Amino acid sequence: MKYSISGTTLQVVEVELEPEEAIYTQSGGMTWMSQDIRMETGMKGGVLGGIKRRLSGESAFLTTYRAQKAGRITIGVNFVGKIIDLDLAQGESVICQKTAFMCAQESVELGVHFQKKLGAGLFGGEGFILQKITGPGLAFLEIDGEVVQKDLGEGERLRVDPGYVGAFEPSVKYDMERVSGVKNMLFSGEGLFLATLTGPGKVWLQTLPKSRVAGSLRSFFVTGK
Repeated sequence: MKYSISGTTLQVVEVELEPEEAIYTQSGGMTWMSQDIRMETGMKGGVLGGIKRRLSGESAFLTTYRAQKAGRITIGVNFVGKIIDLDLAQGESVICQKTAFMCAQESVELGVHFQKKLGAGLFGGEGFILQKITGPGLAFLEIDGEVVQKDLGEGERLRVDPGYVGAFEPSVKYDMERVSGVKNMLFSGEGLFLATLTGPGKVWLQTLPKSRVAGSLRSFFVTGK
């Protein structure tokens, strides 16, 4: 399966499918495709799989695009950002924010990851449930704004505003810590908690979370008389 990613802040990924090759996408992910590609919409993984996807921020239904002859399909992002391409080995996983999943080969499993720690679930910005994507196969994620990758060493610790955590490997420990000092908590604008990411493993950070954009625009909308 060949693919190319194009664009700058509103990217698309174009995938070349050989006969009977297929990818599946999030709801409404397809932007354009050639005439010899067949659409099949259903609950991948059955009813339980659909319920899990709803909990992780996706539609219960996914659409599979299968090539009858060689063809091309293009998938676009839902927000200003970047596309991450992952070639996952058998059993290899990545944990990511809700709605990060774009599309993947049929062999890739889209599941959920439950935050085990109370602090991370309550104050992590994404709640107790994140997306978990497991190989083997190609998968594509969308990250808000630009993407910055960090490779954390054993025991290396990074403190991050929770909304800026896009994805991380399962080997990375994700937790929350309270901001120290009353003035910092009240007047720094950073909230009461920061995410802590402890290595080893890769972390993908995003520079323009949807929540930050929504907060910046809120003052421009009239909410009442």
